Amino acid sequence: MCHVTRTAAEAAGESESESRDERGRHPGLLAPALANLAIGVPAIIPLYLTYWLLTDYLPSPCDAFAPDPELSNCDYHTLDHAPVMMFLLTVTGAILLLALLTVDILGPRRRADARPGRWLAMATLIPAPFLVLLCLAKT
Repeated sequence: MCHVTRTAAEAAGESESESRDERGRHPGLLAPALANLAIGVPAIIPLYLTYWLLTDYLPSPCDAFAPDPELSNCDYHTLDHAPVMMFLLTVTGAILLLALLTVDILGPRRRADARPGRWLAMATLIPAPFLVLLCLAKT
């Protein structure tokens, strides 16, 4: 009975030492939050491209089969820019996903003290810089 209690106490001590860093402190959310906010600054580009495609390109009133192009009320500049914007979104979106994979999933797995759950939870801060700029632009 005493042996079982001792092993449970040892297991509790081991799990407590695993959750502490090399200085004996518990890891907080500051490092994941700052890292994801830093990813959010260059992520403004693919987020803006997505915003443009959803707000300008998709609701475009262009009718490809209109009998008279003058009656379609189409913005041809939007149609001209769409392939370039989609290509840029693909390239910058892939770079953003690579950064997210590197920082939030592979980075914490290299260190024994950090689990990717805290880092992935803070990934919700990535769109924060874009949303702040969008709110400032709307006012």
